[in-house]
Amino acid sequence: MANIKVKLVKSLIGSKKDQIATAYALGLHKIGDVSVQPDNAATKGKIKKIAHLIEATEE
Repeated sequence: MANIKVKLVKSLIGSKKDQIATAYALGLHKIGDVSVQPDNAATKGKIKKIAHLIEATEE
């Protein structure tokens, strides 16, 4: 099964509470944090919600 590498590239300051919670759910707390997530519908939904704050690449 494929994985998606997610990196936080913009600050969470000024973001809505639900966007901050989504970033934390992906394991992203500060700029530069990287996490590897499974490629499934739930992860894609989270990525879509905070797409303006992150960079996502397939592994």
